[in-house]
Amino acid sequence: MQVILDKLKNELKLSAAELRFLLETEDEAVPARIFREAYRIKLNRVGGKVFFRGIIEFSNRCAKDCFYCGIRKSNKKVVRFRMTEDEIVNTGHWAWRNRYGSIVLQGGEIESPEYAAFVERVITRLKTETGGGLGITLSLGEQTPEVYERWFKAGAHRYLLRIETSNEQLYRQLHPADHSFRRRLECLRTIRNIGYQTGTGVMIGLPGQTVDDMVNDLLFFEREDIDMLGMGPYIIHRDTPLAKLAGEFDREKQFQLGLKMIAAARIYLRDVNIAATTALQALNPEGRELGLQAGANIIMPNITAVAYRPAYQLYEGKPGLNESSGLCRDRLQNRIENIRETIGYDEWGDSKHFFSRTKAIRSE
Repeated sequence: MQVILDKLKNELKLSAAELRFLLETEDEAVPARIFREAYRIKLNRVGGKVFFRGIIEFSNRCAKDCFYCGIRKSNKKVVRFRMTEDEIVNTGHWAWRNRYGSIVLQGGEIESPEYAAFVERVITRLKTETGGGLGITLSLGEQTPEVYERWFKAGAHRYLLRIETSNEQLYRQLHPADHSFRRRLECLRTIRNIGYQTGTGVMIGLPGQTVDDMVNDLLFFEREDIDMLGMGPYIIHRDTPLAKLAGEFDREKQFQLGLKMIAAARIYLRDVNIAATTALQALNPEGRELGLQAGANIIMPNITAVAYRPAYQLYEGKPGLNESSGLCRDRLQNRIENIRETIGYDEWGDSKHFFSRTKAIRSE
């Protein structure tokens, strides 16, 4: 640990073996030191502000059948929905009025001309009706390059496409045979090349996942020049095939591993945006605050209408299903102020890594 601390003090890069130590150590004194270092690096590289991304989960219709996901197309217990264009836009206006700099439009993965046009209209309206002031992140899965380009030109400027695991063999175990790791990777690279601030992420503590897999995930993020991360601990959903393979579910172990992965990502990648995801709060009431103290700088409050939330559960025990958007905002503000951080209201909070990456490209 002292070797690692000395390297961090001197701004030196950790090796894969040192990252593995951070993730797998069982010494109870080590995590606190890791989190302190990650927090110090966060303050130095991206600052102490927390940026809100109001998430609108506007549709649970999905063509994918991922073995871990509660809204997979084969789950017949799910009541399917898609919010109307006006409902989505009005929710975006709520975020704008309440000084959220950005929103996230998230939904199940659908590829069709009708769907692409629907999303394009929503983006165009949100940008026009807020005078271009509302930042828009998309998390809508795999699409063609043409669709990504259309949405970017309409005004979306960030895209989150989680890879779930950088281990292609493990990816195959988590998905049906018609799901392609290679295509997902190609989509991620297309998004980056178009000009989006590019985000991805993984599930942490998956059945069959090793510590080396998670170390390789961190190396993958660096290799792919990722600008932002949305990753969280794996939590079972009983109506999925993977739940039957998960065995005994240790909530505290999953939670601690999630925090350590955030800290390791901050230590290794330094200037990327990292979300303290809702999955952390599902495992611990103070999960998101502890995620911020471990190096995260983004929070994604759910601003979807309460009536739709029960039908959009990727995992069990999702918090805040009955909590109004206003109440959620007020509680988060109090919690963030209690840990002596500030909220970047009216700010997009763009990834510093994105600007350094694109500046390097422009100078070549």
